[in-house]
Amino acid sequence: MNRSTVIRLIPAGIALAALTALAAILKRGHVPDREGESTMSKSADERPKSYGEEGQAHSASWGYTGDIGPAHWGDLAPEFAVCKTGVSQSPIDLNDAPEVRPHELEFRYAPVPLEIVNNGHTIQVNYSSGSTLIAGGKEYALVQFHFHRLSEHTVSGQPADMELHFVHQDAAGGLAVVGVLLNSGRHNQALEQVWVHMPTEADDKQIVAGTTINAADLLPANLSYFSYMGSLTTPPCSEGVRWFVLRNVVELSPAQLDRFAALYPDNARPVQPLNGRAITYSQASE
Repeated sequence: MNRSTVIRLIPAGIALAALTALAAILKRGHVPDREGESTMSKSADERPKSYGEEGQAHSASWGYTGDIGPAHWGDLAPEFAVCKTGVSQSPIDLNDAPEVRPHELEFRYAPVPLEIVNNGHTIQVNYSSGSTLIAGGKEYALVQFHFHRLSEHTVSGQPADMELHFVHQDAAGGLAVVGVLLNSGRHNQALEQVWVHMPTEADDKQIVAGTTINAADLLPANLSYFSYMGSLTTPPCSEGVRWFVLRNVVELSPAQLDRFAALYPDNARPVQPLNGRAITYSQASE
């Protein structure tokens, strides 16, 4: 792709609602994950502090199994309470027949030096400044992307093999996350450069000299998407996050799937109640 990639969906006059301001994602020395879980370099379950998607330090460790798994997050620390009490939580099951709403997304992603972190919860690629998502006329900077196994969102009850989350932040601190579903199939060359260099030990970081990555190469050709208002999918589960989950899947090879699963076989939060929230669907232009 070109150095700066712009991809458009159906133009429309419907602007997205302004996102609730969330705490700023700290970009350097942090490692983002789940729905864009921004994470810092000390976030493994065994450590005295863990970090949520916003890159904030928390007093409690959390994970995906046992007494620190998703069912218990809301009880692990006061700042995690919304994981239990929130009414607009993510991920959710996406309906195949939601309200249809045309509007526009633009992905203005450019290549950046490859920087990969294993934050103890996922593999995350930190993204240098200069790449943005335009959603309903609002600009969000791409901060990082990371992976989950299985997918966190489901479509009509069916999970994908994995899910990729692109985490973006606007000038006021609001978050927008783009989810891409991944299924086993053909070898994914764009993903391979991440897989070849991903650290296998928690808290390790790899800055790969002379190698760049363009997040646009990890998007599907068809950019139709579901949209809804939700939350971070990791503690502290803050709400007010604008979600765009692309309907069309991207493939990776069985070997690539196995390589990630060897590190993180199950780092997905279960789906959460919809609680009457609207899910809309936007069809990409032909």
